[in-house]
Formats: sequence, C-alpha cells, structure tokens
Amino acid sequence: VQLQASGGGLVQTGGSLRLSCTASGFIFDDYAIGWFRQAPGKEREGVSCFVHSDGSTYYSDSVKGRFRISSDNAKHSVYLQTDSLKPEDTAVYYCAACRVMSMGGKTWMERQPSLGSWGQGTLVTVSS
Repeated sequence: VQLQASGGGLVQTGGSLRLSCTASGFIFDDYAIGWFRQAPGKEREGVSCFVHSDGSTYYSDSVKGRFRISSDNAKHSVYLQTDSLKPEDTAVYYCAACRVMSMGGKTWMERQPSLGSWGQGTLVTVSS
C-alpha cells in the first residue's frame, strides 16, 4: 500500500497550490482518501476527505470554502486544490485513507487505520 503526496511549495498569502496524492497497492475506490496536515509544533489534523462510495466530501472548518478535494479513479489519484492560502496553512500535508465520523452533532475526520500508514508528506509554506 502506497499513498504518495506531492505538489507542495512556497507561495505568498492569497496564492494557490494543487496537491496530488497517487495511490497504489489497493482497490482505490474501496476507500475514502483524504488529506491531513501537521504544522510545526502542532498535532496532525484532518483537512479534507473524499468518500468514494458516495462521492461525498468533508472539509474542516479551517479550510472550508478555500480548499477543494477531487478524485480521478482512472489515475488512482486524489487532489487538493488549495486557494486563498494563509500563513496558518503552512504545514506538511499528508494523504491517507480517511473516515468521516459524526457524534453529538459534530463531524470530524480520522485516518482509516486499516489501510497503510503515514507516507511521506509534502511541505506547503505560505509567506506573509
């Protein structure tokens, strides 16, 4: 199982980047695939999840309206279009299998532990 993230870089505030995640070693559309990020000194957090079973998407409140996740089954790839980037978006971005959880009116995403582990991420740096 491999999930390889790429596409990071250095951009100015307000800029855009398109991150790519290429998957191999498993049946791609059997799993939800998403993006997580870890900023310096902070815990890793879920950013966005694409659920292949029904085409639904999840976004964290911090990126909603600015980021857009998409999937290309033919290329076994999931993309994250990041627009209107802010310095607080600076982090290493990872792709991984994900799941969307709901309880008590709250919704969040977690890594799906049954598929693979954290691969090498891609660094996004947003300068002010």
